[in-house]
Amino acid sequence: MAKVAFIGMGVMGYPMAGHLKVKGGHDVTVYNRTIAKAEAWAKQFEGKFAPTPAEAAEGADFVFTCVGNDDDLRSVTIGENGILSGIKAGAILVDNTTASAEVARELYAAAREKGANFIDAPVSGGQAGAENGVLTVMCGGDEAVFEKARPVIDAYARMVGLMGAVGAGQLTKMINQICIAGIVQGLAEGIHFGKQAGLDIEKVVEVISKGAAGSWQMENRHKTMNVGKYDFGFAVDWMRKDLGIVLAEARQNQAKLPLTALVDQFYGDVQAMGGNRWDTSSLLARLDRK
Repeated sequence: MAKVAFIGMGVMGYPMAGHLKVKGGHDVTVYNRTIAKAEAWAKQFEGKFAPTPAEAAEGADFVFTCVGNDDDLRSVTIGENGILSGIKAGAILVDNTTASAEVARELYAAAREKGANFIDAPVSGGQAGAENGVLTVMCGGDEAVFEKARPVIDAYARMVGLMGAVGAGQLTKMINQICIAGIVQGLAEGIHFGKQAGLDIEKVVEVISKGAAGSWQMENRHKTMNVGKYDFGFAVDWMRKDLGIVLAEARQNQAKLPLTALVDQFYGDVQAMGGNRWDTSSLLARLDRK
């Protein structure tokens, strides 16, 4: 059992912290900007909550963060009453936020100045993956530090991998989002085409999903897409945030991402339709609109 702090009680962090307490058996203290969520978590899981990130991190062996973006991450780590003002020497800060590789490197350096360690560890699998404890975790950092953190991370993960030096986890998550964007757009166009052609989409998917066209998105999203339901997962606003990070990194490393840039624009169209909180499969709604 380790002493653990978890910062960020959103739709991902809340259940992830729960797995650390229940499955991992750790002593967990949580913090959330809206204190009511932290209080609710502490009551549900018989854990503790703290009024600031610094107090949550005090004495912890591992501190986890899962917040919105780079600015939120800086606020809870190096801001006033941030984690790094309370973290002990030798502790490991594990960041599950999908953020930039730049901020990961920044926090690695800041943690080392405090005698602590840092791993960037963005996750994939969405809210369902967090709730079921089967997330994929892509890590960047020092190997020895990763090996210490891995058994703790395992509490909410199905797959945990060290992808390279600090920042490599975030870069790998960017690739994940690039691939998802293209797959979802292709699936949306396929379903749209099938409907326009008068085909039975269920019959079509039953056949093509068993061949080379099959994907997780097809298996898990085609039914809801076909009936125009888009409240089953990762929100368009968050996908656009992630794709913005991807495209900014591509400008730095000169990667050519024409499809990703185009799909990002398509998600902008979905936002303009009022679909900010629809899930990412709502690219079909853009095609089906009259």
